[in-house]
Amino acid sequence: MNEQAHRRPPKPYRRPKKDPVRILAYEALRAVDERDAYANLVLPPLLKKAREKDDFDGRDAALATELVYGTLRRQGTYDAIISACIDRPLREVDPPVLDVLALGAHQLLGTRIPTHAAVSASVELARVVLGDGRAKFVNAVLRKISQDDLDTWLERVAPPYDDDAEDHLAVVHSHPRWVVSALWDSLGGGRAGIEDLLEADNERPEVTLVARPGRSTTDELLDVLGEESGQPGRWSPYAVRLAEGGEPGAIEAVREGRAGVQDEGSQLVAIALADAPLEGPDERWLDGCAGPGGKAALLAALAAQRGASLLASEKQPHRARLVERALAGNPGPYQVIAADGTRPPWREGSFDRVLVDVPCTGLGALRRRPEARWRRRPEDLEGFAPLQRALLREALKAVRVGGVVGYATCSPHLAETRVVVDDVLKGRGGEAAEAELLDARPLMPGVPALGEGPDVQLWPHLHGTDAMYLALLRRTA
Repeated sequence: MNEQAHRRPPKPYRRPKKDPVRILAYEALRAVDERDAYANLVLPPLLKKAREKDDFDGRDAALATELVYGTLRRQGTYDAIISACIDRPLREVDPPVLDVLALGAHQLLGTRIPTHAAVSASVELARVVLGDGRAKFVNAVLRKISQDDLDTWLERVAPPYDDDAEDHLAVVHSHPRWVVSALWDSLGGGRAGIEDLLEADNERPEVTLVARPGRSTTDELLDVLGEESGQPGRWSPYAVRLAEGGEPGAIEAVREGRAGVQDEGSQLVAIALADAPLEGPDERWLDGCAGPGGKAALLAALAAQRGASLLASEKQPHRARLVERALAGNPGPYQVIAADGTRPPWREGSFDRVLVDVPCTGLGALRRRPEARWRRRPEDLEGFAPLQRALLREALKAVRVGGVVGYATCSPHLAETRVVVDDVLKGRGGEAAEAELLDARPLMPGVPALGEGPDVQLWPHLHGTDAMYLALLRRTA
């Protein structure tokens, strides 16, 4: 019998099975990586298109969402684990392969999907999107990862806390080291607080609705949602928390613009500015950085109840159009313009109340935009710094003597919060502003842990909100 007779017949080619859920998750991750897109903008149209097919239901959409956001949130941790399982630097692995590996790692270490199912589904995905050759590499790496649970892997790949606390927290909680350092500086305190904050950044945030006063009520929203789907907000009198899986677009008041989706921290900032004590007229309000329109819509509704008008200004024309859409139907007088707040078209002293929610790194919203933590760099702070100071200086010029300015950011980084306010008040880099800080804490009644004041920093782990910052300033001359 010759040698050829002993050879086994070749296995017939098996076409890889297409898994629509995992293919969709992979496509979303590729868009985030290749186009610097945000998952919260990429995912909804992909899910909408998939739902139009009969084989994609609500459970599929929930799984796809978890795979995308979970993988992005834990990317740093998974990169460290994957790196320990391969014999080359991570940067030498093609990004599409890394995306498949990270999706597989999340299924193995971050979900309840059975090990065999997580590995086989990921290998099938690799066969579809990468080809058979690289699917073998994916299979080998994921089998190594599957040998241990997450805690065991973290003990192996994260340096001990006592040796390097920041690097330990960075790997365990999947944040860049510089972000861990900056958040810790802003938060202060010991290990427990920073770990609670980093863990909160990795949790799925609640969807919060705002009932715009004079146009809708929390009772209306709660009646529509029912006890199982809606709960009152924790702090804002206009907030309703939506149960997991709830669809805001299914609510009539949201479709009509009488209510909207808005984090409770953002609501508190707008309410605090509106309620700040004021002597003299209270007729003209300005939102100087109004895009995309959430705070402007709440301010416009509050202003309308007092017979005041709102001017909503946004530099970018496409974002100004979003503001127009958010304010459409507001009963009180308002105007939306596209204008640069650092070179404003309005006269000095024109307004009684001014809000500037300035462009920033967005480190306060990492729960909602997990990819931002990997995209931002420390040098980004230097890029935002001149703009933030210029916007606050012009806001203080725009308000009349005795009027109030709210300086807000969705970042807790000290370089974007207290340092900016101090520099403007003390004239570092320009003329000192003639203004005084107001205590913002009494304007958030019932909200605990607001610090020593007079400014306010909200936190995801303490307040269940984005990490919004607010300083209130009264112009004195």
